[in-house]
Parts: sequence; structure tokens; C-alpha cells
Amino acid sequence: MTQPHTTTNAGAPVASDAHSQSVGNDGSIALVDHYLVEKLAQFNRERVPERVVHAKGGGAFGTFEVTHDVSAYTRAAVFQPGTTTETLLRFSSVAGEQGSPDTWRDPRGFALKFYTSEGNYDLVGNNTPVFFIRDGIKFPDFIRSQKRLPGSGLRDHTMQWDFWTLSPESAHQVTWLMGDRGLPSSWRHMDGFGSHTYQWTNAAGERFWVKYHFETRQGNETLTQAQADQIAGEDADFHRRDLHAAIEGGDFPQWDLFVQVMPYEDAKDYRFNPFDLTKVWPKGDYPLIPVGVLTLNRNPENFFAQIEQATFAPSNFVPGIGPSPDKMLQARIFSYADAHRYRVGTNHADLPVNAPRNERHSYSKEGSMRYSFTPAHSPVYAPNSLGGAHADPAAAGDAGNWANDGEMVRAAATLHPEDDDFGQAGTLVREVMDDAARDRLVSNIVGHVSQVERPELFERIFAYWSNVDADLGARVAAGVREITPAAREGASV
Repeated sequence: MTQPHTTTNAGAPVASDAHSQSVGNDGSIALVDHYLVEKLAQFNRERVPERVVHAKGGGAFGTFEVTHDVSAYTRAAVFQPGTTTETLLRFSSVAGEQGSPDTWRDPRGFALKFYTSEGNYDLVGNNTPVFFIRDGIKFPDFIRSQKRLPGSGLRDHTMQWDFWTLSPESAHQVTWLMGDRGLPSSWRHMDGFGSHTYQWTNAAGERFWVKYHFETRQGNETLTQAQADQIAGEDADFHRRDLHAAIEGGDFPQWDLFVQVMPYEDAKDYRFNPFDLTKVWPKGDYPLIPVGVLTLNRNPENFFAQIEQATFAPSNFVPGIGPSPDKMLQARIFSYADAHRYRVGTNHADLPVNAPRNERHSYSKEGSMRYSFTPAHSPVYAPNSLGGAHADPAAAGDAGNWANDGEMVRAAATLHPEDDDFGQAGTLVREVMDDAARDRLVSNIVGHVSQVERPELFERIFAYWSNVDADLGARVAAGVREITPAAREGASV
């Protein structure tokens, strides 16, 4: 087979892959060696900025097949009976940078792109059903507390616990994080959640509130802290390698999608705020309803082009699906798309991995690296009388139509009877975990807290866990005091 000749980026043939052009007798390199200049300049620009959050990750392509009829709740084409949709799923860790070990204790991102017949639908969630905060105004502060100190450049348990204990709404998520599922054995062996509350609208215009649950068919498997620490030192890409190898070998991971559905009016007087991202809906109140099966069956051909440059944004809705009064979701609707415009570029949606599979008729134009464009005589503004694309009033029934419901808006901002920060975390400890899991939870918390360097934080940390569960708080205090001299001062819990 004849090998192709090397070319420049402009397609011209290259005379040498190994030797630059020299001039004179002193070996000086000629600036006119444009191929050398092109190679060096391109090399200097190979990397785009890493994601501020969820920087380290991996992913694969697959399909989502609807196996049950949920058309009574949504008219979205992607969830209609018998529909199969191409998907892209990216897994990640939250706090680590590019190159950080996959097995650090951290929530895992579960970002799913559906290439639907009505446009791309992005469901950007985690492997936990809740999050650390409920208001987007605290998100930059939360992430900074989980990253690195500005002076030393080191990660710091002290500022993590300072933020967490001053933000009691974090208790539910921190309990998940310090428990067994804070260290999944692989991306294939963990569940995924949409986490937020979303709105579904059916063909008749009826509205419902929904939460998404992806349950792994591989079973939930976790690592001990000792196992995770050992793997971190041996293979920083352990989870990325596992996913790629499984799919390459034909062992395609699968998840069953279920939704919880709450009638629209229930949200107004439910016992806690159903739009609070730090809360779950008890399944006894709103049981899981099966929807379909997600299968990952194709590895990316180029990791940078198809995973690193893949962009997921909660603002990417389709007809039949919309936002809710969830304040964190509303903040993310702006911040994610804006992050992609900065990190990948203004026209990131033109890249093949991000482009929808259906036709686009957008009035967006120009900007850096614009690839798509309309025919020369097409109008560039709306409304117009030149036959250009026009809006579809039928699409108005999804995005924020609850905003005009004064009672709903008031309900979302009002304390419900069971709106407290520690109740669900305590239920998780007492009713979901068994004795062995509680023992591991205590061990994980004690190991983490023992690295706190400000003595005045310890009593606040002990109170934080006592608010979750009195026995848990006492055990954490005893364990930390036993190994940390600075924690032995002050009143006992």
C-alpha cells in the first residue's frame, strides 16, 4: 500500500519531516521555512484551557432506547415509545485537574448528550442525586475551596471544612461523598443522576416535575480508601482505561433510566422544597418509573476532538423538557454555555461532536472559527419578509412557563415544613447505611478531618456531624481527637 505524502495544513506537499531549512554556513534556520514555523506555532497552541471544574474525565458514544411509554408526561421526541437516539456520555471528577488520579475521593460527573431529532438535549449530572449547595451564587466559592491554595498551590482540607461547616446545606452531599459511593470502582459501576428537578410537558400541555435516575446494570461497586490510594499511585487513568478497554473488548456498559414524576401542583405545598438541589424525593412518595436503556458501544476515534472538545450545557433543552425554579439549575443554564464559549470558542456548537444531527436554522453568525453559514442571499435577521426561518409559538410551552405562576414562584422561595439541612443526611446514615457502611463513613471522615490545620474548626466540624446524627458526631469527634492533638481542646460533643 502506497503511503500518503505529508502536507502542510493548507495541503501543500512537505519536502522533509526531519530537517529544517538552513541558510549560510553557520547553520541558521531560515524564517522562510514556513513548515517549521507552522509546526512550532501549532504545537504551542495544541491545548485549549482545561475545564475549571470536571477537568479530568473520559467518555464514549452509544445509544438510548426507549423501552416504556412515558408519553403521558412529555412530548419530547427522544422519550417517545420505540425511539432510539445516538448519545455521548462523559464521565469526570469534579475537583481534580487534568492528570489528577481518577480514584481521588470526589463526586463524578455524568454528562449525557442526546442527539435527538429535535436538537441536542444535554443532561448534565453527577453520580449523586444531590449537591453541596442550592444557590449558584456560592458555586465559585465552593469550587475554590475544593481546589488549591493560591500561595502554596496545594490542596487543603482546612479550607474545605471551613466552607462545608459554614454551609450546612452541604451535609447531605458530604455524607454521600464520605460514604462508600465517594469512591466508585469504575465509571461503569456507578449510577448517574440528573440531580436537578426539571419540567416535562406532554402533548396536551400538562406539566410535571421530574428527576432522572440512571441505574447501572453492572452493579454498584466501590473501592476502599486504601485501594483507591494504591491505585492513584499506580495508574492515574484507572477509570479512563477501564471504560475504553471494556468497550474495545465488546463489554458494553448499560444503565436503566428511571424518572420520578411529581404532579405540577404538588410542588406548591410539598413537605420540603422539591427544587432544592440538596434534597432527594423519597421514592415512597414518587416511585421510579422506567423509561429506557442507555448503552455505550463506541469509543472515541480521537480523544481531544470528541471528548476534550465536547461541550455539555443544561441550557440545551428540546420541546417537552424545560427548567424549574431550581436556583442552581438556573445559574448553570448561563454558566455552562458561557464556559464553552470561552474554553472551546464562540462557535463550539459547529464542531462535529457538538453539532445537532437535525437541520439548524439559526440567526447566529460570524465569530472566531465560524464553520457553518446560510446561503448568500438568506436573511440575517428576524423577523423578516424574505422567507427566512421563523419562530414556532408551539415551542413556548416548556422554558420557564412556571415563572408566570405567582403561587409556584412564592412556593419555591418559601420554607416548606421539612426544609432543613441535616434531615436527609441523617436518614442516609441511619436508614440506608448498615453498620459496616457507617463504620467506613466514620473512618473516612476522621481520616479527612485529621488533616485540618486550624484548631478552631474542629468543634464546628464535630457539631456539623452531630447535627447529621448524634452518634455519628460523637464517633467522629472521638476518632479525630485520638489522632489529632489540636482537636483535644475545647468542649466535648
